[in-house]
Amino acid sequence: MLSNYEVFKLLTDLKEQRKDSGKNKHSVGQQNLNTIMYETLKYLSKTPCSRQSPEIVKEFLTTMMPHKLTKAEKLQLLNHRPQTAVEMQLLVEESEERLSEEQIEELIQTVADVLPGDPEQENAAPADAEMDEGSEQS
Repeated sequence: MLSNYEVFKLLTDLKEQRKDSGKNKHSVGQQNLNTIMYETLKYLSKTPCSRQSPEIVKEFLTTMMPHKLTKAEKLQLLNHRPQTAVEMQLLVEESEERLSEEQIEELIQTVADVLPGDPEQENAAPADAEMDEGSEQS
């Protein structure tokens, strides 16, 4: 299993290698591969994984050690960065039985503290603040 960050990094590196080697996209298969790479990178660049690093991933996995989560659940948390108890319940199997409300809140706080936020949400927030300020001045 690969995290979104690992896929993003791999495709970014592959794109750079192709740019440096100057390979042409003659075959239909090559064009299809280029399209898949482009669309995947376009999607992933708008997600929090575009701002992650190996150090952040390692820190996240270290902070998750005390919690009794499976590797797949940790990967889901890393990829999806849940911000609510409902999102957490969707990602952690049988969370109602396995985790208390305090543990779920602790996990949400850990995810928020360790993993970088969603770039689109953070870019939208300043624009919203500017709009609020503009309407107050009118």
